[in-house]
Amino acid sequence: MTVTGIDGGVGVEELSELALLHALAQGIDEEAARELLARVRRPWGGSPDAWGPVWTEAGDRLAGRGRPLDACRHYAVARFPYPGDEARRVAQRRCVESFDRWRQAQPTRIDRLTVTLDGERFVAWTAGLDPVRPRPLLLVLGGIVSLKEQWAPLLTQADALGVALAVTELPGVGENTLRYDPAAPRMLSALLDALLGLADVRRVAAVALSFGGHLALRCALDDSRIASVATVGAPVRRFFTDAHWWTTLPATTRACLAHTLRTPVAGLQESLRDWALTDEELARLAVQGVPVHYVTSLRDEIMPPGEAALLRLAGVPGTDRAFDDVHGAPDHLDETRLHLIGGALATFRAGPGAGG
Repeated sequence: MTVTGIDGGVGVEELSELALLHALAQGIDEEAARELLARVRRPWGGSPDAWGPVWTEAGDRLAGRGRPLDACRHYAVARFPYPGDEARRVAQRRCVESFDRWRQAQPTRIDRLTVTLDGERFVAWTAGLDPVRPRPLLLVLGGIVSLKEQWAPLLTQADALGVALAVTELPGVGENTLRYDPAAPRMLSALLDALLGLADVRRVAAVALSFGGHLALRCALDDSRIASVATVGAPVRRFFTDAHWWTTLPATTRACLAHTLRTPVAGLQESLRDWALTDEELARLAVQGVPVHYVTSLRDEIMPPGEAALLRLAGVPGTDRAFDDVHGAPDHLDETRLHLIGGALATFRAGPGAGG
């Protein structure tokens, strides 16, 4: 189901500003990305100057030159921020197909795992699975616009890190056909169940960005296998409850949330109000000793300030970093990755019951 959103308020300029950050984070050359953005005249549709066709054509050229991962990255931008028209749906399919070609040529074995839950399905790319000597599991997912294919470089590092990896997507994103709703955190438990015997899922470290971080925190409340969460810009409470903050949100963010929740934009804030983590729930995370390693962006245009502080006021353990940056800290990618992956790996060095 696709909910009207973008064509009701988001223009090319806002899309370009947000998509450029995602393009650069994937390693797309900035000059090349800006050249493509300059060709776009329409946010939606199938005309040659529309968003999807411009970026898909670039991906097709790269695919034709035998560069499937670079093609995959361009298709990921072509379907940005979600596949709400046919051109973006084509880009989404080609993104997965290009990744599939790339991963089959890698020395590291990368497998595709499909999990069914409530009649819907989601997919994870996995690496480092070993039924003989199961490795500790690093569970990875992004937010409302992040595809699992964007984690290609990390998947190739499973052996070097000594872990099993499972990279998936938030409900309503990419190949995940689940609805993003209060029951959505169960998908992470279902994924852990599916990996039983292939990875050590007794103490799982989640690297979960933005809204994925909120999903992982919610799952940790009910599934003790989630032993830690490392995140950047995750909503905790104020995002869901601050009516004034909602008036400042980018239209793209509201449209993507409406798409993943399958609800009209007009009723979005009311639908999300009860998703805020309560004092009692934060106290439970503290008692459970679930460390949350949090990266804050001081100029975050999506998450309000103070979300990480709520965790610490409640006694939730973990570490904090703050950068003078926008949502996702795209100008501090190396430092952010070091903080998140380092925090996650510390989970495996700590014994059962340790606070990280």
